Amino acid sequence: MFIVIKKRTILSAGFALFLALILAAYAFIPRSPLSLYAFNPTEEKKFIKWVDFNVPYKVLEKTLALDIKSYGTKTKLNWIELMAYLAAKYGGNFKRYRNSDLDKVVKSLNEGVPMAEITADMKYYAYYHEAYSAVLGGFVGEFEVEIDDPDHPNSKKFVKKYGLKAFSPIAKGYGFSHYDDFGNSRSYGFRRKHLGNDLLGSIGTPVIAVESGIVEAMGWNQYGGWRIGIRSFDKKRYYYYAHLRKNHPFNNMLAEGKTVKAGDVIGYLGMTGYSTTQNVNNIKTPHLHFGLQLIFDESQKECNNEIWINVYALVNLLQKNRSAVAKNVDLNDYFRVYDFKDSTIPQDQDD
Repeated sequence: MFIVIKKRTILSAGFALFLALILAAYAFIPRSPLSLYAFNPTEEKKFIKWVDFNVPYKVLEKTLALDIKSYGTKTKLNWIELMAYLAAKYGGNFKRYRNSDLDKVVKSLNEGVPMAEITADMKYYAYYHEAYSAVLGGFVGEFEVEIDDPDHPNSKKFVKKYGLKAFSPIAKGYGFSHYDDFGNSRSYGFRRKHLGNDLLGSIGTPVIAVESGIVEAMGWNQYGGWRIGIRSFDKKRYYYYAHLRKNHPFNNMLAEGKTVKAGDVIGYLGMTGYSTTQNVNNIKTPHLHFGLQLIFDESQKECNNEIWINVYALVNLLQKNRSAVAKNVDLNDYFRVYDFKDSTIPQDQDD
């Protein structure tokens, strides 16, 4: 009997290893957009199951500038549509990007040719448009922001604007460094990939809500330490801020279920985590782990096939919009200096 059990154990272990190798290999197989859809039999609908967001910074910057510059003109350009066109043209490989390709499609649009006509024969345009809309859907639009009123000293007023309304996760005036570390190996607990971007800075640096939304998670996680999870109002994006400061990780005004506005101070950079015991600094270098998960179906929220995207280029883009903060000594917390209004925030949730 001992021999039989031992053989079964060996066979079982061997099969597990074989399956693991097959799954690992699958992760590196190039996949067409048609293979990136899943089907939810409960709700009888298709949804995207994988996104490789590899749009470089120079494309994000140029399409954003075109979008903003065209606001209020006869031909309004949409940066997501422009990027989806390029992705469909290149098969998602932006190493093939040429400025002339973007200039050409912009010229056609300005001459009155609709994007639907331009992309009519592009098999994967719809996929890339849906995928990129999920990534960037809350980043650009109309909003109102407070500024110092030049006609009334020590007073402020709201002005209407159109442009980038998402903020850097690090407050204005605070330095940080980062590099493209998405997908790097991590070993605490188990061997896994790094599903975010580490922003190295000083302990206590105010951490900012990139986009308006609802606080879905707040507390201790043995991997992320003190962490906050914020869901966008359209439910497509889940922002994950981890390794927050020991003893005072969160802004005291924050709570699960509470609405936050883009640009609000939500917590403070630290080095907590890698421990089953709460409030422990087991991270060697102070930094903010910033991650962005895409959710096309609620079954993807917590599963073995979650979609986390590389936010390195987005973090660089968001340096164009940083939230000024100041400390309220009485409340012992930092708060934004200039308020922000966004019509896309549901009225019953707007403070």
